[in-house]
Amino acid sequence: TNLAGAYWRGDEKNKMLQRIYGTAFSDTKTLEDYLQRLEDAKRRDHRKLGKSLDLFSIHEDAGAGLVIYHPKGAMLRSILEDFEKREHLKRGYQLVRGPHLLKLDLWEKSGHFENYRENMYFTEIEGQKYGIKPMNCLAHMLIYKSKIRSYRDLPQRYFELGTVHRHEKSGVLHGLFRVREFTQDDAHILCTPDQLEQEIKGVIDFVEDVMKIFKFEYEMELSTRPEKSIGNDLDWEKATLILGQVMDKNRIPYIVKEGEGAFYGPKIDVKLKDALDRKWQCATIQCDFVLPERFDLTFINSNGTRERPVMLHRVILGAMERFIGILIEHYGGAFPTWLAPVQAIVLTVTDRNMGFAEEVYNQLTSGLLRIEKDFRNEKLGLKIREAQLQKIPYMLIIGDKEVNDGVISARVRSGEKLKPMKINEFISLVQEECQNRG
Repeated sequence: TNLAGAYWRGDEKNKMLQRIYGTAFSDTKTLEDYLQRLEDAKRRDHRKLGKSLDLFSIHEDAGAGLVIYHPKGAMLRSILEDFEKREHLKRGYQLVRGPHLLKLDLWEKSGHFENYRENMYFTEIEGQKYGIKPMNCLAHMLIYKSKIRSYRDLPQRYFELGTVHRHEKSGVLHGLFRVREFTQDDAHILCTPDQLEQEIKGVIDFVEDVMKIFKFEYEMELSTRPEKSIGNDLDWEKATLILGQVMDKNRIPYIVKEGEGAFYGPKIDVKLKDALDRKWQCATIQCDFVLPERFDLTFINSNGTRERPVMLHRVILGAMERFIGILIEHYGGAFPTWLAPVQAIVLTVTDRNMGFAEEVYNQLTSGLLRIEKDFRNEKLGLKIREAQLQKIPYMLIIGDKEVNDGVISARVRSGEKLKPMKINEFISLVQEECQNRG
C-alpha cells in the first residue's frame, strides 16, 4: 500500500532502508473500508493542513523536531492553554512554573540521569553541569519541600504548562506527533496515602469530562513495571494494585500492558479514538512512591510525626503539540467555532461597502470575536471560496442591501445561509456557540 525510506533503528547515522507496507483482508468490504480510511488520513494529514491553513511550520534551518507556530496556530494553542487553566483552577489546582535548566545533581538524585539520559540534553555553565528538563516533576517537588507541610495542607495539586525537551532520533520525528520540544499540561498531586484513591478517581473524572468536551471516545490501559526502573518491589506492587482497584471499583474497563510503566511507577494510560478510528495516547496517571522517598518529602500527620506523601504525575491532553496535531486531523482542519483561530471573516461585495464593513469588523473585534477581513477588489465568489478553503466557520457578506439595512448576512462554511441579523445578534450567536463548545 505504500513505500517509504527508513533508517535502521531510527538512527540517521545508519544506512537508509526501503520500507514496504502491505496488508491483506478476508473480504472485499473490509479492504475497501481500510483503503478509504487511508485516503481520509492523507486528506486530513496535519502536516499538509498545517501548511495550507497557515498554522505551523518546521524548518531545517531552525532544527528538526522544533515547531514554529504561525499566528493562527499560536491562537489555537492559546485557546487550548486558556481552556486548560480554567479547567484546572476550578478543580483546585495551583498554577506553578519551573526553570528549563536544573543542576545535574538533581537529575542524578531523581534517577532520570541513570534511566533517561539518552533522551536528555545537557550543558555546562561556569563549571556547573545542568540538564535541560525532559519532565516537570523535579521543580514541583522543590516547591512542595520549600516549607513544612501538615496533613491539613494536603492534597497539594501543582499544575504547569511546562515546556520540555527530549532527544528523539531524527528518523522517528513526525510533524507535531513526534518532536524534540513540546509543552505538557503537567500536574503533580502530593497527598496522604488515605487520599490517594480519591485523587486518582478525581483525575479519571477530569479526563472523562475533557474527552466529552472534545467528543472523543477513549479506552484505558494499566501499564506495569518496566525492565528499567527504580524503587522496590513492594512499592511497585502497592502502586499497581491501587490503580487497578480504583478502576475496578468504579467499573472502568481496562487492559493490562505488562512492562510499559514509567521508570518510577506504574500508570494508567488513556487512549483516545479520533474520527478515523485511530488510537492516540494523551492522558496518563502515574503513581509514584519512589521520588517522594528520594527527595525526602514529608508532612506532619495528625499524631504530630513525619510521614511520607504519595505523588501522582498526570497529564490530561498530554503534549500540546501532539494534541493539536490530533485535533487538526480529527476535525480535518474545520475546527468548531470555540476552537477556530478565526471564527468569522468579513467580505465586501464592492469597494463602496468598505466603510460599513470596517465598522462591522471593528465591532466584532471589540466583542472579542476572532475576526479577519477581505476587502480586496475581487469577485465575491472567489473570496467565499478562499474562506471555505481556510475552513473559517462564518463568512459575513457586506453588500449594498446590508449597508442600507445596517445588518450582516452570515454564511456558514457548510454553505448554509442565515437570515440577515444585527451585529450584536451575531456576537451573541457566536458567544452562545462557544459557551456550548460548538
